[in-house]
Amino acid sequence: MNKLARLAKDISQYMDYLAGLCIVAVMLLVVSNVVLRTLLHRPILGTYEYVNMLTAVGVGLALAYCAYQNGHIAVDFIIERLSQKLQAAADVLTNVIALSFWTLSAWYVAKYAGTMFESNTVSPTTQVPLSPVVYLIALGLLALSLVLSVRLTESVKRAFR
Repeated sequence: MNKLARLAKDISQYMDYLAGLCIVAVMLLVVSNVVLRTLLHRPILGTYEYVNMLTAVGVGLALAYCAYQNGHIAVDFIIERLSQKLQAAADVLTNVIALSFWTLSAWYVAKYAGTMFESNTVSPTTQVPLSPVVYLIALGLLALSLVLSVRLTESVKRAFR
């Protein structure tokens, strides 16, 4: 495994670990809110906002490792009927499109986070700044782009074998 592939794997695994912590935090927050609401009639204020933020960060950070593991749904019943060369060419094209899309998405999401930071955008109830949440999502998309660039180099190698 080359250095870029190893880096992509390590970064995506670490981000997936952080995504898992986000999901555990959501679970603990929801259970705590239900228990406190039921027993003490004191819910945790802003639970809905915290759950939304943690879920968004969790999904954003988990994307790269899902792509690394090929954990997404692939419908390739037409592609698998093609020759190996055509399959590799289709793979290159798909990876170029995906890499372009997700890299641009990461860029624009990061730009949006910068706008949110400059305007000091906060959540309505808890007044938590939202720009760090959006920056983390952009970081997850950037890691996804790194994984896709590794996939692209691998598919180019297969296409020219």
